[in-house]
Formats: sequence, structure tokens, C-alpha cells
Amino acid sequence: MRSKDISHRKKYDFLIIGSGIAGLSFALKVAEHGKVCIITKHKLEDTTTVYAQGGISSVTYQPDDFEKHVKDTLIAGAGVCNPDVVRKVVTEAPEQINQLMEWGTRFDKTLDGKFDLHKEGGHSEYRILHHKDNTGYEIQRALSKAVKTNPNIDLLEDHFAVEIITQHHLGEVVNKWRNDIECYGAYVLNRKRNCVETILAKVTLMATGGVGAVYQTTTNPKFATGDGIAMVYRAKGRVENMEFIQFHPTSLYNPKERPSFLITEAMRGFGGILKRRDGQKFMHKYDERESLAPRDIVARAIDNEMKISGDEYVFLDVTHKGADEIKQHFPNIYKKCLSLGIDITKDMIPVVPAAHYACGGIKVDSYARSSIGRLYAVGECSSTGLHGANRLASNSLLEAVVYADVAAKDAISRIKEYKFQDVVPEWNDEGTSIPEEMVLITQSQKELEQIMSYYVGIVRSNLRLKRALDRLEILYHETESLYQRSIVSEELCELRNTIQVGYLIIKMAQQRRESRGLHYNLDYPNQIEG
Repeated sequence: MRSKDISHRKKYDFLIIGSGIAGLSFALKVAEHGKVCIITKHKLEDTTTVYAQGGISSVTYQPDDFEKHVKDTLIAGAGVCNPDVVRKVVTEAPEQINQLMEWGTRFDKTLDGKFDLHKEGGHSEYRILHHKDNTGYEIQRALSKAVKTNPNIDLLEDHFAVEIITQHHLGEVVNKWRNDIECYGAYVLNRKRNCVETILAKVTLMATGGVGAVYQTTTNPKFATGDGIAMVYRAKGRVENMEFIQFHPTSLYNPKERPSFLITEAMRGFGGILKRRDGQKFMHKYDERESLAPRDIVARAIDNEMKISGDEYVFLDVTHKGADEIKQHFPNIYKKCLSLGIDITKDMIPVVPAAHYACGGIKVDSYARSSIGRLYAVGECSSTGLHGANRLASNSLLEAVVYADVAAKDAISRIKEYKFQDVVPEWNDEGTSIPEEMVLITQSQKELEQIMSYYVGIVRSNLRLKRALDRLEILYHETESLYQRSIVSEELCELRNTIQVGYLIIKMAQQRRESRGLHYNLDYPNQIEG
């Protein structure tokens, strides 16, 4: 590509790719120290944060303490967590909870004014702060309002980051895994003008969320296509632990709907029983705790029953409980199911496991710095060392705000050292034409989802992984050929990114020759929990 002076292009001190809890909290903290730009591929509130139902974990009242939260997190992580990171996140939680409230987040309280804390799977104490059953939505509401009223923050909606701008740079070696590449901003598709623009930045933050769109059934919105992870990997940044994909065992079976509607674990705690299509219980074959076993065990059991029977779902049955009690405890689930013709007081609920959360991602250090200079990563797209091989419930929102804080502090301390890189390669679309028929893109996306769901899902094997990789290589070459000759579009870029993420999940699953946490391989059946 040719180089030319693009000093007239858009320039910001801080460029943030993504508008969820990670990106917005970072933006609010750095806004006092420079000009900030947030780009989001749809609208400000179109984020995975909005879909976070449960809550955010933090030690709040006795008898809970930091040591208990640390221990719970390490146990869940099956020996892959970084203990120093776990302690850092846990101990900084209360301060960041206070910051969220200062920005306007409202958490539920009891009549005596205390936080109404919940307890979730894997937690030894009550420590989950929440806002009804839509905590993520409430946090997004508060942060979005604060961002919109901040004069130092520019919001560019309907802007899709195509690639980050990087060049080799011989400078400070911060640690042994950092390379000599620096990030100077991003090439961004302006969806309204249908052209690729260049945004230069002294510091760039990747906060693009999860990868659920790689799978057929997911609780993630359809735009969770792993964009940040794919962009960083293509730029030769380090990515790790992508084999650890968390599946929620019980989402409502409704193939026409995406994302999948969650049927909370609390329903099994309430007395819900998992059954086959013929009405027979099956969890006793897998765990003595039956339907109350941990998430990963239940998800594998359901997956196995579906493979044995050929059915596309199993059932969760609460019909033996009182109708009024069911409606009182689960009004949203009752209403949702009723809209589909399912009366959960009389009918069993069809459920299926769904891809839920990526525990791996862009490798970052304790300051949220990636292996590429000037590039930070925060939230689900990052891998901090907190989650290890299995995320503890409600630790994800917490990780996002804690690491947004450390990233902001580090970026602020360095921003005066950085200058804009005015001479960079321009975006080159010479030789491209009108995009091919959309059917090529949509069909390839469907094929990818089938490959990942059938061969790289809850239960894997060496043969399944090899078959997945062989199939994916065909899709990869077809898509790259299409990309090289087509005008850039969001749909084509997302397909490229999901294929890249699928490849990373497969390759890292092949490299882990054991069963650990969320990665279960039939060829290495002795599951390692810690």
C-alpha cells in the first residue's frame, strides 16, 4: 500500500472500540485527560453488557471476606487463574462498585437500606449485587447517560472497526512477551457513508465483547462476533485460552430467536428437574447432585443425552410446584414462555445449552496492556488471568470495571509521551468491486456455526477437532478470496472475524491435551478441576 500524509484525518488521544461496561467506564475516566472517541458498530446501547442478567460480585458484608472470594474464583478456574490477578480484582471490587453508583447505577436494596445480595453457583457467600434481573441493562443505562453528557467524548455510532493500524517500532520492551509492534488507531467503516475512514489515536482500547456468534445457539447477541480478538490476532498480537468457552446449560429452545433466552439456574434451585423427551430423569447418571450439579457438568450431561437420542433439546420440569409460587418467583420466564404457547405451570420447558462466555482472549498484563504497544484490551475480549479455565458467576462485569480502571490510570500516565503517527498506509480498496451476493456470506456463517456447534462445543475429541479444522480451512480460503475482491461490508468483516475466532478456539483446543474446566475432550477424559 502507498503511504501519504493523513494529518488532516480524525485524531484523538484515546480511541475506544466498543461501548459496553469496559469501554464506557474507561472513557469516563480518561476524558479529563484528553479527547476521547468511542466507536460502536451499531447504537451505543447495543452491547453484550445489556444482556448480563445476574449481577456483579463484590465482598460487601460479613461473614464474607476477600479470602473467600479469592478461593471461590481459584476453585472455579481449575488451576489456570493467575492468583495475583484474582486478588487484585477481588480487593478492588468495592471501590469500583462505588464508582458505578457515582455514575448513576442503582443496585437493589432491602427495606433496611442494605444491598440485597444474591448467591450464585460457585460462591460460598452472598456477594452478588444486582438490579432486578437486568443488572447489565441498568449499568449500561447509567454509563451511557454519563458518556452522552461528557463534552470531551465523541460517540461515533454505526462505525465498524475493520483493522487496527499497526507498525513495527523499536522501543521499550515492557516485558518478555511484548513484541515490537505499536498501534496508532484504526481503519473504520462508516456504515452510513459506506466508506472506510482512518482514525488516529495515541492510545487505543479494545473493548469489543464476546464471541457467541461463532455458535448456533448462544445467549450473546448476533453482533458478538469476536471482532477485537480477530483484529489483534491478525496484527500479530497475542491471544490465549480460547478453548475455554462457557456454555449455559439451560437456554429456552427457540431456534427462531437469537440471542437465546436464559432459563436461570435459580429455577433448578427452586426444584426444577431435567428430563428427557419421554419424561424420564437423567441427571442421576452423571452426578449425585442431579439437576443441582454445577454448570459444566449439567451442560455436558444435556449434550450427551441429546447426542444419544438425536433430540434437539431436553426439558426442565417445574409443573410439580404450585402455579402461584412459580409465577411469583419467575414472572419474566412465565411471561416469555407463555408468549410461545408454553404454560410452565402445566408444561415442561424445552431447554438446550448455549454458548455464553469466552474466558480467553487478547492476552494482557496487570495494566491491561496487550502485546502490541499503545493497545489495551478490557472486558470479555481480553484474557487477564482472572477466569482461568472456567469463569465464576458474576465475576465478568467486575473484571471489566477493575481493568478499565487500571488501563485508564496507565494510559493517562503515558499519554504525554505519545505522538500521533501522521504517516501511515492509507486504506487500499483498489481492484475491489460491488460485494458478492449476500447468500455467500450468510451461508458461510451458517456453516461455521454448524461446524463449531457439532465438533467444538461442550464435548470434543481429537477427531472432531481435526474435522472442524479441515472444514474451517475451506471456509477461510473462500472468505479471504471474497474479501480481497469485494468492497468492505460489515457482514463480510464479521464473517472473517468469526472464522478467525473459530480457528483460534479449535487450535487451542487441539493444543490442550487434557480435560480441564470448560474444555472437555473424550480422548483425555480425566477431568482436572484444579
